[in-house]
Amino acid sequence: MLPVETQLEMIKRGTEQILPEEELIVKLEKSVRTNTPLRIKEGFDPTAPDIHLGSAVTIRKLKQFQDLGHEVIFLIGDFTGMIGDPSGMLESRKQISREEVLKNAETYKEQVFKILDPDKTRIEFNSRWCNPMSFADVLELASKYTIARLLEREDFAERYRSNRPISVLEFLYPLVQGYDSVALHADVELGGTDQIFNLLVGREIQREYGQEPQVVITMPLLVGTDGVEKMSKSLGNYIGICEPPNEMFGKTMSIPDELIIPYFRLCTDVPLVELETMENQMKGTEVNPRDLKMRLAQEIVTMYHDSKSAKAAQEEFKRVFQDRCLPNEIPLFQVSAEDLPIWIVKLLTASGMASSNGEARRLIAQGGVTINGQRVANENLELDVNRELTLKVGKRRFLRVIRKT
Repeated sequence: MLPVETQLEMIKRGTEQILPEEELIVKLEKSVRTNTPLRIKEGFDPTAPDIHLGSAVTIRKLKQFQDLGHEVIFLIGDFTGMIGDPSGMLESRKQISREEVLKNAETYKEQVFKILDPDKTRIEFNSRWCNPMSFADVLELASKYTIARLLEREDFAERYRSNRPISVLEFLYPLVQGYDSVALHADVELGGTDQIFNLLVGREIQREYGQEPQVVITMPLLVGTDGVEKMSKSLGNYIGICEPPNEMFGKTMSIPDELIIPYFRLCTDVPLVELETMENQMKGTEVNPRDLKMRLAQEIVTMYHDSKSAKAAQEEFKRVFQDRCLPNEIPLFQVSAEDLPIWIVKLLTASGMASSNGEARRLIAQGGVTINGQRVANENLELDVNRELTLKVGKRRFLRVIRKT
């Protein structure tokens, strides 16, 4: 194993907090001395099917531990996923079915190996130890922590102050997550900064069960492409790690300039010395931010696809957005003669360009819909498709519309 100082330098890159750092150093020293890898754990509740760059921030940190020779445990919360993590929630999270959780879990197993080494990754499901627990086991777990401590958590405290309901099930969530660390004998647990309470509960639960407490490492939350909220599938401001190269490249190019350096730091392996140079360039006029963004998009597409795909995506982006040409490949949508003339809102929803009539109306009102280069201003527009139309929604989505013969 590498010396502790070298390992610590790699581990600290991009991290928000290491709690407590001195305990991590002790664990690393023992690991090096005995040539025994640490157990590094992170849990993911499969409540949505896609892993995005925001989720990948911590998974990439897992990969760094893996490269340092430690044992990485990718924990799929198929049991906790049915409870629903209350972190940051001001009301109870809607529970999802066992079937949906398992379906999403299968996609996680496939996607995570875009980052982690499959031969060095231990995949676990927390139903393995949660399902067999008796009611007596649950009562014992519940006795390990107090309501007073749970109400120190800001989101719970806010709901309590405003008389919003908090279910006992939600109180159990951080305890079950903590018990995962007991079941796995975790040395280190990773998570986003929004997980700090749950992660620290894990330390206490391990102590209660007679184990040496884990070290907690938190990573910053990646801001989404909107530049405002954290990256989230539900907010639509995400870049999925399995998205097509052109989509991934285009979304990366859409981020605000102030996110360029944070994305480089958290989403790529560009050396720190280069990042320092980029930061200095961004402060002056030595470089066009667009050029750095091009480099960023290439790095990300190469990482999750390959360099050939990244180069092709860049060329396509320049063709469409700089040279104002149409994409080389545009999906086709056919409208039956009996559906003509077709209401523009119906066309948007039927073709999948909008998820609902409300979203279609909003896109039109925002000026985000064009037909053959002309902006659609009237949401009541009826189209008689006598010739091929090119529909554009937003900056990157195109559709060829023809009459079905």
